[in-house]
Amino acid sequence: MWFRNLRLYRLSPAWDMDAPRLNALLADHPLARCGSQDMVSRGWVYPRYEGEFVHAVNRCWLIALGVEQKLLPAAVVREATNERAATIEAEQGRKVGRKEMRDLREHVTQELLPRAFTRRRTTWGWLDPVSGWLVLDAGSDSKAEEFIEALLKCAPGMPLRPLQTQVSPGTAMTEWLAAGEGPAGFGIDDELELRPPTPANAAIRYVHLGLEGEEIRAHIAAGKTATKLGLTWSDRVSFVLTDKLQVKRLGFLDIIREQAADAQNADEQFDIDFTLMSGEVARLLGDLVPALGGEAQSD
Repeated sequence: MWFRNLRLYRLSPAWDMDAPRLNALLADHPLARCGSQDMVSRGWVYPRYEGEFVHAVNRCWLIALGVEQKLLPAAVVREATNERAATIEAEQGRKVGRKEMRDLREHVTQELLPRAFTRRRTTWGWLDPVSGWLVLDAGSDSKAEEFIEALLKCAPGMPLRPLQTQVSPGTAMTEWLAAGEGPAGFGIDDELELRPPTPANAAIRYVHLGLEGEEIRAHIAAGKTATKLGLTWSDRVSFVLTDKLQVKRLGFLDIIREQAADAQNADEQFDIDFTLMSGEVARLLGDLVPALGGEAQSD
């Protein structure tokens, strides 16, 4: 159980919830199979196999949102719709209009949906109610929003907000590059993306190249800011920090992996991995937030 892409949220210390109560709330919204006319179904699944929707280990909780989605490529629908339209034109000697084409497309979709293949995916969430963290393993905004929407549906009024810091990550990363070193506990790696201040698609990317040269400082002097920067924390965890305060491509180095190699069975391995992962991420965040000027006060 090793997260790869982190979306960071803060829980209020006043949140009055325990694992059994949250488990009961999630159990009211389990994942169901897609119906014959459903494109997608969302619901909670067991993180393990013991029948609990909240897997609690050392005061940390692991929950999992399952999504089942029909695979119906637009090209397949378009081809079938065009065939129907061609048949109508040949048999009735008239051209199919725009509205009729829309109706045909909807009819074709309804016919094909029951025969479409399905796939399942899981988005994981780690809750630390003691320290006030919700951390999602989500690589896109859409998956994170999907998870939060499902969670708030189960627990309305949950005091949850995205993490915000006093100094923006873009400003902080640019300052670290200009100084030629990261903040205490962090080393700068060999991945960087710089963007100009004006809204544009232009970007300069460095991969597997040293970032200590004058060229980087010249770009910064010209007004470019860092939007992605590779970092290593305490020689234990490598990652890419973005200007949106996202942690991407989280990598746990060998020293941590070696600590996870002593399990006697799969269940024990799962709990060891989760304990090591959550502990390392909690300590990483404990250093990263102060490096970004501390947490911004909520309104």
